[in-house]
Amino acid sequence: MGVINLRQWKKLALSLMLSVVATGGALTGQGILQPEHVSAAANAVPAYEVKFLGNPDTVLNSDGTPRSNVLETLGLASSPQAIRVEYFDTNLLELNNAGWDVRFRKKADKSDYELTYKKRYPVVNGDIQAALTLANKEGFDASDDNYEAEIDWGYSKQTLSFSNTKKVSTKTAGAVLPPEQEALELLLDKLPGKLKNWSSSNWGKQKLTASRAHGPLTFERYEGTWNGQELTLEVWPVRDGAGTGIQNIVEISFKTASISTASGVRSELMSLLKAKGWLIPEDGLKTQLILERY
Repeated sequence: MGVINLRQWKKLALSLMLSVVATGGALTGQGILQPEHVSAAANAVPAYEVKFLGNPDTVLNSDGTPRSNVLETLGLASSPQAIRVEYFDTNLLELNNAGWDVRFRKKADKSDYELTYKKRYPVVNGDIQAALTLANKEGFDASDDNYEAEIDWGYSKQTLSFSNTKKVSTKTAGAVLPPEQEALELLLDKLPGKLKNWSSSNWGKQKLTASRAHGPLTFERYEGTWNGQELTLEVWPVRDGAGTGIQNIVEISFKTASISTASGVRSELMSLLKAKGWLIPEDGLKTQLILERY
């Protein structure tokens, strides 16, 4: 075969370059032309929060505090942390109906407000990957470090959520929230782009601007360690359906990054709660109740 002159070499090189552009390929270190598969970011990798509803009749004293044998059995401290919370949505709950919840809260021992914007996806028939793939198509993937992916695993249901939490410093002491309009202005100021333009340009901003506070209420969180796993018990005094009294909602939960830990400890905890008569065999709708009753 004859020697390729400079003009022929340039022509061949240009041909190869055009081939790369046309086919989406790349030249490897071995000089072999191979296709370059450009794909979207991978699905997010979620952590897990296992949640059970506790029976207030068997878990709580008459004053709404946990019974001493419950605290002792679950390894929980007797002194709780108070947390003040409210949710923002329109009267028609348009944010919630689109899978979004917007929360404003303040922990008694912290010097900042927590502003959380959460998008939810139902997990159907335990297919977590299907929910993650749908979320990926809507912009929530492994490359987005602004949102924390989590599987909320209840008695019989799982929900995938993506939470974006912003913190705003405050000199306010204790579990105290600012006036409603001030809280809303802070939420609008920190509004993430995904919610702002969720279904159309400025959709989320318009809905949040038209929102009001649902709440507030103060719940108490008891923390401890059970079987080597950090555990919490929360007591939420939620307005009852008639609007004349309080319904205490008890939630017992733990978080882990491991699905095997979530599954194994969940089974152990469920067995204990059932054996003690402390479990309500249902899934919780705490946020939904607050949105509807306040």
